[in-house]
Amino acid sequence: MTATAKKTVSADSSNPLGTIVNLWPYMWPSDRPDLKMRVVWATVFLLASKLVLLLVPYFFKWATDALNGKMDMADIVPSFLLGAVMLVIAYNFARIFQAGLNQLRDALFASVGQYAVRQLAYRTFVHLHRLSLRFHLERRTGGLSRVIERGTKGIETIVRFTILNSVPTIIEFLLTAIVFWAGYGFSYVLVTAVTVALYIWFTVRASDWRISIRRSMNESDTEANTKAIDSLLNFETVKYFGNEEMEARRFDQSMARYERAATQVWTSLGWLNFGQALIFGVGTAVMMVMSALAVQRGDQTIGDFVFINAMLIQLAIPLNFIGFVYREIRQGLTDIEQMFDLLEVEAEVEDSPDAQPLAIKAGAIAFRDVHFAYDPARPILKGVSFEVPAGKTVAVVGPSGAGKSTLSRLLYRFYDVQQGAITIDGQDVRDVTQKSLRAAIGMVPQDTVLFNDTIAYNIRYGRPDASDEEVRAAAEIAQISGFIEHLPDGFKSMVGERGLKLSGGEKQRVAIARTVLKSPPILILDEATSALDTRTEQEIQAALEIVSKNRTTLVIAHRLSTVVGADEIIVLKDGRIAERGTHAGLLRQNGLYASMWNRQREATEAEEHLKQVREADEMGVVVRQPAPGE
Repeated sequence: MTATAKKTVSADSSNPLGTIVNLWPYMWPSDRPDLKMRVVWATVFLLASKLVLLLVPYFFKWATDALNGKMDMADIVPSFLLGAVMLVIAYNFARIFQAGLNQLRDALFASVGQYAVRQLAYRTFVHLHRLSLRFHLERRTGGLSRVIERGTKGIETIVRFTILNSVPTIIEFLLTAIVFWAGYGFSYVLVTAVTVALYIWFTVRASDWRISIRRSMNESDTEANTKAIDSLLNFETVKYFGNEEMEARRFDQSMARYERAATQVWTSLGWLNFGQALIFGVGTAVMMVMSALAVQRGDQTIGDFVFINAMLIQLAIPLNFIGFVYREIRQGLTDIEQMFDLLEVEAEVEDSPDAQPLAIKAGAIAFRDVHFAYDPARPILKGVSFEVPAGKTVAVVGPSGAGKSTLSRLLYRFYDVQQGAITIDGQDVRDVTQKSLRAAIGMVPQDTVLFNDTIAYNIRYGRPDASDEEVRAAAEIAQISGFIEHLPDGFKSMVGERGLKLSGGEKQRVAIARTVLKSPPILILDEATSALDTRTEQEIQAALEIVSKNRTTLVIAHRLSTVVGADEIIVLKDGRIAERGTHAGLLRQNGLYASMWNRQREATEAEEHLKQVREADEMGVVVRQPAPGE
């Protein structure tokens, strides 16, 4: 996209001229000379169609006078064209020719308008991916998608109606005023001007009134769509609790508000259309009475009478478009004002002007006196300092809310530290480009969310240009290739919305496979097995050990059994490092880590005992209860 096209379109622009100025870089793209020529030719055909349109009432007038025996144009028009039949044919041919020029103009401008829509939609999509994690955590996906959908349609409305209707209407009004002044005097121009002015004034006032109604309808529409998307995304939860009727009521309440607002929109439109018809009808009546009196006095012919009527009818069409265009532009601006608000949201994390690509040497990570808070009133990290040597594994454990997952978000630069620094091979992550930073890090998260596509697509997401052989090799390392090959469609099997067709362990293996395919020098395992059962956890852990071999690995863990082999274990508590050392060393300290280990071991033993009891019940065997302290 060109630099000019990156200019922010103001959401407050409520006039067509301001809209044209803001959208002009998209309609006159500097990088598309072919589209510029389309704009030029569309303008040429626009002017030609208006000149032809001006001739149509004249042919109607001449034909009327010819039939009335009052035609006297021999000095101007060849005599063979003065017959009533020829004039009627010319009148209809001019109408057809003018319609053809209009359609040709629209066809030429179609690609220009769609290019503008595409560029603005692309810009919005890219901008949303630039915004911070905080922004997306606070937004609702359903409402956001509807804002973009309406905004894109609103942009198309503004582009098309501003250029294809506003400009032609202005040209036609000027030509009509010139013809009336030259042929019938200033009084006709004055009545026409007053009629048009009142028409536009009423249209603007009524449309402004309808904007608030439209905004209320949009809000209700967004709310209903948000509830529908949330409900469908949580389909299983709805079924678990049998709350289908509650979800339906919530959705229906939103739709009821939408129904009331939409009804008001259409009712107000009826009043607007009636008021426009009344104003133009009165203006037309005044001018036709003036012309009828002139015919009775002998100052005008019957042809003049029908000519004035034909000119007014022709003017009524674009004049009606003025009201329509204004309504559509204002409503379009209402539809896209939230989209423009999105474009004006500043990204919380930006590359510095002199940012350089990350130069990976060994991949050593260092957290140096890191302070961070999502909310200034509630600090999360309070001076955390530790290192992850190149090729080594460091685990971070601690109670919930200690700040463990925040470390991975800061390393990825989803947020920036407020004090201190995070470095990779001595380079502050704030001084390198985000793209190069994230390209060097692989993530296996706790909750793996997959795209609603094939297994192959989700694995290849780690490196989109990977071959099928490389995808299969990554699946083998992640110990999921056997499962995939037994599926009816193999690697082409669909995983469903968010991967819901796969089990938790299968989704984790897909996440491991795509990380293997990415082959990053730095690996983050953010509680990658905490949501899995013990057996699946052991299988996934074996795959993770293969992946993390010879890689700089930061493990964020809840289950301590998964980090016993780490080169160093960091124990966080209340945003500070409480303990650090190896598994054996921390147990000898008999501190926080040792107490967490004992609690988890007891819970695991109790879980195993319950499992044995259930199995024994099925077999009819009595299992001895362990004595206290055993």
